[in-house]
Amino acid sequence: MYLNKRFILTVIFFVSLCKASLANENLNILFEKLNAAKDLKTAEQVEKSIWNTWITHPHNEYLTNKLENATYSMNNRQYQLALKLFTDVIKEDPVWAEAWNKRATLLFIMGNYKESLKDIEKVLNLEPRHFGALSGRAQIYLSFREYEKAINDLERAKSIYPMIKSAESIQMIKNLIKELQI
Repeated sequence: MYLNKRFILTVIFFVSLCKASLANENLNILFEKLNAAKDLKTAEQVEKSIWNTWITHPHNEYLTNKLENATYSMNNRQYQLALKLFTDVIKEDPVWAEAWNKRATLLFIMGNYKESLKDIEKVLNLEPRHFGALSGRAQIYLSFREYEKAINDLERAKSIYPMIKSAESIQMIKNLIKELQI
């Protein structure tokens, strides 16, 4: 009996690893397509696929649903409930980058920029190509008037996603820096 349970757990673990590996390979392909996109429509379609991959837990539908419920709560201004749900998801799977990203977004909305920055760091440690987290951190840096850091994050996001809309801000920030130096 013990051997059977152990075998089943091993098989489940192996299947989970395979699903995670396939999700990572899928993301690698999507990022290659994103970087190679020749027009905005194609880039936006690939971006949507990347977001769909990020918001789908690689092997736990329950966590996907919980993240979706937390996002719904956030979008409906039920911030304390959303915070609890995002935190619960993070506790259940602390290596799911999108759970950290969603909580970082919520903390930003709530005006808790320093805690949001901590979550963004976690996101970028887990998924360095997370252009959404980079753009979000740039917004926080702008609010702190740390313009060079904002530009660095926007340029990094642009290197990952050449047609990202937030990159349009780079020149405006550079012009602002010049004006402040005069």
